Amino acid sequence: MSEANNSEKKIVIHLDGPYEVCGGIPLVHKTQVVSEFGEPLTWEKNETIPTDGIYCLCRCGRSHEMPFCDGAHAEADFDGTETADTQPITARQETMPGSTKITVRYDDSLCMDSGFCGCRKTNIPRMLAETTDTQVRSLLIAMIERCPSGAYTYSIEADQPEIEPDLPQQVAVTTDITDQGPVNGALWVTGGIPIERSDGKPLETRNRVTLCSCGLSKNKPLCDGAHRPK
Repeated sequence: MSEANNSEKKIVIHLDGPYEVCGGIPLVHKTQVVSEFGEPLTWEKNETIPTDGIYCLCRCGRSHEMPFCDGAHAEADFDGTETADTQPITARQETMPGSTKITVRYDDSLCMDSGFCGCRKTNIPRMLAETTDTQVRSLLIAMIERCPSGAYTYSIEADQPEIEPDLPQQVAVTTDITDQGPVNGALWVTGGIPIERSDGKPLETRNRVTLCSCGLSKNKPLCDGAHRPK
């Protein structure tokens, strides 16, 4: 693991330990906004959480000072083995068939079941056949851009660069709204912040990344939705 400093913006993962957030990256809290039917619609920023230039966030889910690490991972003998693929997303993406006037790609390994990809009446796969309709394309784009993990992406033409939402460089502690009530969600890293594994290898730097904060993901350090009630 490389030595962290106050000026370089990055997140360094400690072996079986916390995320060390370097460079004065802002930390905020965001909550899902859902419809009366429980459909995720958007995100609401609730507060900015005071931090120092470098701070450590819990990765095991057992801290009594959440979202910050209090050393609970050591007492719990936390296994934080990082198994997420370090290849570029392009090595895993599939182009979804059937769309017109827009190209949609999907990386299943990044999905963390946030629920923004559908509603009671439709979802992204169903809408692909109707993308000649401008209103359908608009809803499709809104759903993709609110996907926190970046599992879904889009471009207008297949040979054009993907279009990403303009997101700030920050880490968001998230709260998911479920049928059983609010639950602590992923750490949502936005704005292209580099993330370094505990063995020193980098994850691909992306605009949207969701990191596990409950300790239960089988795709560490990425969130796989294990925090959500089944």
